[in-house]
Amino acid sequence: METVKHTSNSFYSFFFFLSFLLLSMSQMPITKAKVHHHNFVVQATPVKRLCKIHKIITVNGMYPGPTLEVQNGDTLVVNVVNKARYNVTIHWHGVRQIRTGWADGPEFVTQCPIRPGKSYTYRFTIQGQEGTLWWHAHSSWLRATVYGALIIRPKEGESYPFPKPKHETALLLGEWWNKNPIDVVRQATRTGAAPNVSDAYTINGQPGDRYNCSGKDTLIVPIDSGETNLLRVVNSALNQQLFFKVAKHKFTVVGADASYVKPFTTSVLMLGPGQTTDVLITADQPPAKYYIAAQAYASAQGAPFDNTTTTAILEYKSASCSAKCNSTKPHMPRMPAFNDTATATSFTTKFRSPRKVQVPTKIDHNLFFAVGLGLNNCPRGVSRSRCQGPNGTRFTASMNNVSFVLPSNFSMLQAHQQGIPGVFTTDFPANPPRKFDYTGNVSRSLWQPITGTKVYRLKYGETVQLVLQGTSIFTAENHPIHLHGYDFYILAEGFGNFNPSRDTAKFNLVDPPLRNTASLPVGGWTVIRFVADNPGVWLLHCHLDVHITWGLAMAFVVENGVGELQTLEPPPADHPVC
Repeated sequence: METVKHTSNSFYSFFFFLSFLLLSMSQMPITKAKVHHHNFVVQATPVKRLCKIHKIITVNGMYPGPTLEVQNGDTLVVNVVNKARYNVTIHWHGVRQIRTGWADGPEFVTQCPIRPGKSYTYRFTIQGQEGTLWWHAHSSWLRATVYGALIIRPKEGESYPFPKPKHETALLLGEWWNKNPIDVVRQATRTGAAPNVSDAYTINGQPGDRYNCSGKDTLIVPIDSGETNLLRVVNSALNQQLFFKVAKHKFTVVGADASYVKPFTTSVLMLGPGQTTDVLITADQPPAKYYIAAQAYASAQGAPFDNTTTTAILEYKSASCSAKCNSTKPHMPRMPAFNDTATATSFTTKFRSPRKVQVPTKIDHNLFFAVGLGLNNCPRGVSRSRCQGPNGTRFTASMNNVSFVLPSNFSMLQAHQQGIPGVFTTDFPANPPRKFDYTGNVSRSLWQPITGTKVYRLKYGETVQLVLQGTSIFTAENHPIHLHGYDFYILAEGFGNFNPSRDTAKFNLVDPPLRNTASLPVGGWTVIRFVADNPGVWLLHCHLDVHITWGLAMAFVVENGVGELQTLEPPPADHPVC
């Protein structure tokens, strides 16, 4: 009998414990991640810009393409159907793609392109990221018109680390050509010269009323007096860093590249292509219309650039404004000079993480990449019409004297995963083959890089410090350097040649910002660190598309670690074949 009594007491104790546990769980907030399904139809669409109707490549007939809105932890399933006449891929810029490298998107790096008439479904989960990212084509120059915003909000029940804004607006800065952008890059590739510069910049696809035939379609951003709104600013331009201002208003910067930052106040932003910046703006001025404006930060001395200014309008929605505002011109901000490197540098060096972070201190790979342009002598027997660069040369670009060449028969990730030989080599140099005065007068013997599809191999979990060193070959300029599959800490930046004995003391090892695209200063250097904790093949490249076209890129191969959670997922069944 004693045994029965003991069992009965144990049963009731367990029953009460289970009831208490279920009651506690029922009172906890339930946060269920969602799966978002989208269809992207890539197609030619007629649009009217700058007085003419052009057929451009769009997604779902929209320019820019659809904005995707998710929460941290959600999964995206995007079926891309290619009804255009060009190959296409879609890159989810800044998404970590943990173990899902097959969904990253760069053509011939993580996938073969989606051929005309074919489709591919991208499947990936947002993990530990909040803020503003974007998506764009990663095949030739299609991203001139194929792009859109990707907004990641906090999980349900969680909030922004700043006062909740009244409204949010995504502003995508773009670049417009009156010609087919594919024809523009093909002409440049054929001639070896620099491509024609764009004819306009745009904000959400509209040039604004400072351009011909564009006034009535100028974007209006409404705001009420006294309210604070969030602007999600994306530089989607193909080849140009941009200054961004709103007349008579200041910004509080709260995020960049889907990472929160320690808030700071500024009247001007500078974004390289690929970068995003989240800012709060308060309507604290007299009710009126105020221009939102963007124009070039052009750091390359003597190089041609589009010197126009795109505008939208911040319009106060109040009774006192409605009659008066319609009869007066919007206030125009005073923009920085096109070559105002001091303003650009003052902005980029203000970024900090919101709190102390665990910066990797044990370095397994100490890398030094010399980055910049070059000029190839005209090959013997080639027509002068194909060598229209400076003094009868062809433009090129390189990292550590290697000009990157995309494969064509297999993607690099497929070759890595299946052990296919001959697609790439693993001998990308950790340092420049020859040391030289990188930002001084560079010997002409160093102007011609070699070509190759070379990668640098990393084991899972290894730590990388990378010094990105700009060069003055042909011309020094600011390069936006983007790393796929990773965020990285930016420890420091400076001008001239990086000197470890002097410049290491400048490293911020306390609260450096976390980014996916770094602005490499004109004639200077930037130091980044990251841990190789995402297996796959990951492209590192300049996000000026003309420069990646010329070969300013390389790739990291990160090996699998131990167990399923450190191993690249197998390729999807519908993965495109070359």
